[in-house]
Amino acid sequence: MSRQRRPDTTAAMAELIGQIRSAIPLDLPEAQVCSDSCNACSLKLLEYLSAELENWESRLAAGEKPGLADLSQLARSARKIHRVLQKNGLIEEGEHTGA
Repeated sequence: MSRQRRPDTTAAMAELIGQIRSAIPLDLPEAQVCSDSCNACSLKLLEYLSAELENWESRLAAGEKPGLADLSQLARSARKIHRVLQKNGLIEEGEHTGA
């Protein structure tokens, strides 16, 4: 009986980054991000997440292998930021990161 092999953490991190980029609108104009209702600074959260993704993309390109804790931390941050963006009306309620 053959066991299905799980992707290594490098492939999993690349997949997670792709899921986050497709689920979270990182390139919204500042005028659209900064609206009247704001539970947290969406602009700063988007900038933070974008920097984290770029950091991991360059680390992966340099051959660094992330650990499971790295994957978990990025997924957790993305989920939290996604919830804030939903509360601020920048993402529809039905959309999710898949992370």
